[in-house]
Amino acid sequence: MASFEGSIGHTWNSSIVPTLCRYIEIPNKSPMFDADWDAHGHMRAAVKLLETWSRSIPIAGMQLEIVALPGRTPVLFAEIAPTRADAPTVLLYGHYDKQPEFTGWNDGLGPWTPVIRDGRLYGRGGADDGYATFASLTAIAALQEQKIGHGRLVVLIEGCEESGSFDLPHYLAHLASRIGAPDLVVCLDAEAGDYERLWLSSSLRGLLIGTLEVSVLTEGVHSGAASGIVPSSFRILRSLLDRIEDAATGKMIDALHVPIDAQTRANARSLVDTLGDVIVDRYPWAPGVAPMAQDSVELVLNNTWRPTLSVTGLSGAPPVTSAGNTLRPSTSATLSIRLPPTLDATAAARTVKTILEANPPYGAHVRFTTDGGQPGWAAPRLDAALSAAFDAASRAYFGKPVCYMGMGGTIPFLRMLGDRFPKAQFMVTGVLGPHSNAHGPNEFLDIETAKRVTCCVAHVLAAHADSTTV
Repeated sequence: MASFEGSIGHTWNSSIVPTLCRYIEIPNKSPMFDADWDAHGHMRAAVKLLETWSRSIPIAGMQLEIVALPGRTPVLFAEIAPTRADAPTVLLYGHYDKQPEFTGWNDGLGPWTPVIRDGRLYGRGGADDGYATFASLTAIAALQEQKIGHGRLVVLIEGCEESGSFDLPHYLAHLASRIGAPDLVVCLDAEAGDYERLWLSSSLRGLLIGTLEVSVLTEGVHSGAASGIVPSSFRILRSLLDRIEDAATGKMIDALHVPIDAQTRANARSLVDTLGDVIVDRYPWAPGVAPMAQDSVELVLNNTWRPTLSVTGLSGAPPVTSAGNTLRPSTSATLSIRLPPTLDATAAARTVKTILEANPPYGAHVRFTTDGGQPGWAAPRLDAALSAAFDAASRAYFGKPVCYMGMGGTIPFLRMLGDRFPKAQFMVTGVLGPHSNAHGPNEFLDIETAKRVTCCVAHVLAAHADSTTV
């Protein structure tokens, strides 16, 4: 198959990177983090920027539009006619909404300030997942430039993924006849074990987000006068968390676990053999802090097939610099509970809510408000020809064989599409390698990796349309 490096590299350098810089400047936070997103207009500005760029790229047979249902974040939707009547349909997916700013950005960097250093573009949303639109359409344009056939292509870029994609089912229903029945789904919103090969995701965990609130008073009171009589709302909240998580080990209740089979364990061992110390070293550890287990295989399984709890937000307390001697009336915590890929997320939400709210200590007012749970996903058995195409693409543009890994994160779209199209194959890949730090400070997009991933997408699209090109 012909090489795509030249044309794709040129498009990245001359067009994509400058536009991604403008995209990073837009604070289009996902609806969960900006309740007034519609009034603020950042979401519309971001999707309009993507639309304008998409219309500038030469793709024959493309119909492109912004689709906006009332009260829903808009989607960018494109249909590209096939070059061969009998070619299958491929759906390419990404999202353009962003996580909030977070703190701790290095000097000279910031969430809405695009900066290029050492071949990496820093700023919120460039890698997660602003690049997906550009990579998808650039791969398609590269095929057409070299007159290489492709199937019917559908591009869907949503604006609600970081909030759990609660708008997406409405668009899938609204656009069902235009999407059709994809034979292959390409998702460009995943992690990468390193920057040295093409990485494909084999599973993703589900996610349960909720707010646990504990109230003991109607207003704050003097801690000296009340402590020992009025229970601490923080202590009660802490004890409630102990109901679902062992504070000493981090192990969660059995109801949130699923069996882990021998093949999954073997896959984890293979990943450890490939990455070695990167499994641990990819994180910005504080000096002296150790991982949760010494066995790297267990760490991989913890991150991909076991439930975990993260407290991602706290309310009800002033900053330590302005804290008085006051016993506070309430404490609230945002809980992010990652669930095994095959666990029923709705049932898990009911279980956690029941456990947290039952028989509150001292009769405290306890409420757990949840999003209802977002399902995980496990990849179906991979078609041999497609597997060969993945490996050929990785060898062609990275010089190393393809690798597979489970992801600790969540992409609800994949389960939605997997349930809707049970015969579809999946290419779930991305550029979020070590230290890229999506959701945190200093998020970056490794530009050369993004170019190579774009080339791999073009290769796979061509191979999928015609197996003789594998």
